[in-house]
Amino acid sequence: MDIRDKVAKLKGVGPKKSEALEKLNIHTLEDLILFFPRDYEDRRNKVKICDLREDRPAVIKGKVERAVSDRYKYGRKQLLKLLVSDDTGTIEVVFFNAKYLAASFKAGHEYIFYGKPQMNFGRLQLVHPEFSRNEDTAEGILPVYPLTKGISQKEMRQWQADIKSLYSKAEDILSKDIIERNRLCSLSYALKNIHFPQEKQKLLEAKYRLIFDELLTLQTGLFAARQNIKNGENGIAFTKDADVIPYIDSLPYPLTGAQKRCVDQIMEDLESGKVMNRLVQGDVGSGKTAVAEIAMYKAVKSGYQAALMAPTEILARQHFEGIGNSFKKHDISVGFLSGSMKASEKRATLERLKNGEIDIIVGTHAIIQPDVEFKNLGLVITDEQHRFGVSQRVRLKEKGQNPNILVMTATPIPRTLAVVLYGDLDVSVIDELPPGRQKIQTRTLGQENRNKCYDFVEKQLDAGRQAYVVTPLIEDSGVLDVRSAELVAQELSSRFSNHKTALIHGAMKQAEKDEIMASFYRGEIDVLVATVVIEVGINVPNASVIVIENAERFGLAQLHQLRGRVGRGKHKSYCFLVMNGTSEVAQRRGEIMESSSDGFYIAEEDLKLRGPGEIFGTRQHGLPDLNISDLAKHLDVLDNAKKEARLILTEDPMLRSVENQGLRRRIVKLFGDDMTLDL
Repeated sequence: MDIRDKVAKLKGVGPKKSEALEKLNIHTLEDLILFFPRDYEDRRNKVKICDLREDRPAVIKGKVERAVSDRYKYGRKQLLKLLVSDDTGTIEVVFFNAKYLAASFKAGHEYIFYGKPQMNFGRLQLVHPEFSRNEDTAEGILPVYPLTKGISQKEMRQWQADIKSLYSKAEDILSKDIIERNRLCSLSYALKNIHFPQEKQKLLEAKYRLIFDELLTLQTGLFAARQNIKNGENGIAFTKDADVIPYIDSLPYPLTGAQKRCVDQIMEDLESGKVMNRLVQGDVGSGKTAVAEIAMYKAVKSGYQAALMAPTEILARQHFEGIGNSFKKHDISVGFLSGSMKASEKRATLERLKNGEIDIIVGTHAIIQPDVEFKNLGLVITDEQHRFGVSQRVRLKEKGQNPNILVMTATPIPRTLAVVLYGDLDVSVIDELPPGRQKIQTRTLGQENRNKCYDFVEKQLDAGRQAYVVTPLIEDSGVLDVRSAELVAQELSSRFSNHKTALIHGAMKQAEKDEIMASFYRGEIDVLVATVVIEVGINVPNASVIVIENAERFGLAQLHQLRGRVGRGKHKSYCFLVMNGTSEVAQRRGEIMESSSDGFYIAEEDLKLRGPGEIFGTRQHGLPDLNISDLAKHLDVLDNAKKEARLILTEDPMLRSVENQGLRRRIVKLFGDDMTLDL
């Protein structure tokens, strides 16, 4: 067998198994080798039957005294019952709906069983344990893989055993120098001990090596992408004579200290002659847009165009309207571009943008389409950057000659993730809310208090306020005990019959969503029932209450973002988290939301509770799925990997040397469509 062979070469892997393995992104034997366990079971010490304890996993070796099948029925499932003994006692081993297993056991033969004893009918039983006649495959420290339907742990372990001889053929992406500098074990040693560890120390050595490989691949890919953005060339120096004070003085409110600090940092960047690459982080309502407007004013008064790209048409239109109104008095032309525009309207906008009649263009992904041309693009701003892949930022940057880049996000990013996502960006944090912003009162409720919650909502509606109600699903699920948006909208339409209720969700056409949001903004809708499509939505100052149903199904960062839909006006605002479940994690989330309105603290806690892969939806923001690394736990390895990644790219920016071919291939595989490098 060759490491590049398809998995179908393996014994026992037919079309159905191949299809199941593809769901795990396993296509070749190399993919299988690099598919790592998520946990391990220590089966080195066998237990005598007399020493078995309820709910304590154990390995026993026993002789099958007798096997009985077909005579008993449990509902429509047939049972197989084994009486198993050793020199200290007997235990019943039960398999449900397992008539096919009867031929696997012979009376008088010894077998190894692994499982968790349960107390049934007053006696201990082993229910559906793993079993084997071969002690070599049933004992030791056994890997537990993250599998999918149609693949068993036993099969995966056997396939790994079948390709053990190929571990030494796996492509090593590290040079000898890197291995020696970081005191890493060899790749073949790591692969052998990650799949078949003989002892804990060897497993730790293997894990460290493979985590290092993965984080080095991640960091080199991200640095290379950012290098492509920066390109090491000179940027555009905006003139110092373009004074932004007139614009700042025209704002309806004074800047906060945090905003002033951020503006100073941006101005220094823009006048430096180096390409600005700056991230502005700030909670909802902290005033990021005003800071972006000041930067755009500077660009236009310096003779350049600016572009602002938002992830949704709703958010883009809100920016367009706000920015357009702000710049009217300053004789600055603002245009809008989106995929839903009429062809004639789009052609006219593109022509005006190309000849310089439009100073600032605001829009969606439509801005980075090939037919969009600028006369003199000097500043690129992306809002809610985590929703754009690395490649999209590169494409927007390519619309000009090394334009300055400003990245904004109202989704507070944990420091540990920001290190990875924005490692080469200068970071400005707006950690101060404008005066007069009220804290949103947050309360966690059980299902039994839902009616009281909606009684309160009704009082808010009667007082002239508006409300959001958020659910995790659009329609009812036959599997999950979750209240759907459709069901809740139906209930509330009846309950709040004197008020207008509407439903909005992600499956609707964009035009329909825009119209509903616009109606809610105008006050024509009182209660908006929604899925998370409103997570990044328009500003509705009159909305004073949000109810989040099945709040246990949302992460902390997402709950915080949703809560930020209210509290935008002069009215006292409220957030109710209706929980269906009392798990420790759900309770902890409720406590954090009730006690804190600090988005950065909440984001850090979310990372601890859920890990990085869940916080944003990795495919949306350019961070690929990681197989073995945990960014919250492996910061020390990450730091070492970053140093090596910088060294590699300093010596070989495009990874063209023979020594870096393996790393280059691994990067392309890890990032997939998100990587737009000539690697």
